[in-house]
Amino acid sequence: MEQNRSMGKTRVLVEGALVVALTVLLSEWKIWKMPQGGSITLGDVPLLIFALRHGAKYGIGTGLVAGLLRLLLGGYVLTPVQAALDYPIAYGAIGLAGLLKDVGPAGAAGVVLGSAGRLLCSVISGAVFFGQYAPAGQNPWVYSLIYNATYMVPNAIIGIVITAILLPRLKRF
Repeated sequence: MEQNRSMGKTRVLVEGALVVALTVLLSEWKIWKMPQGGSITLGDVPLLIFALRHGAKYGIGTGLVAGLLRLLLGGYVLTPVQAALDYPIAYGAIGLAGLLKDVGPAGAAGVVLGSAGRLLCSVISGAVFFGQYAPAGQNPWVYSLIYNATYMVPNAIIGIVITAILLPRLKRF
């Protein structure tokens, strides 16, 4: 019994390591790149699927590691707080999808929650640290929300579609 439990944890750890690698790799392949950072990629999908399979605890932890690795491999750093918000905290927030792993068809509600968590981190970072890029007279919070939603909403839609296709097939494993 104890051996089966440790074998299960080992399997989740190995899957988490593969998810981190896939997240970093797929985040580098950009479908669309925004002028001041951010892009439409497939990078969130592995984290979303992992969180929906194993829950928020493992999803958040794996997201933190993926975000930290993305930061170390060339993230944009203005301040330590901005770097934490844009990378480990934002990617950890994707793991919130695991809170709703049993809600809705193929995890769509979880994908929306995880994507919204990442969007919230990016909006805060954008408004606080990059608010000077807002057009004259525009509220930096509104600007940050619009700017970040421009690529985060398509990422969420991609996540919903791919998760709906892959998650039911992965439940067998």
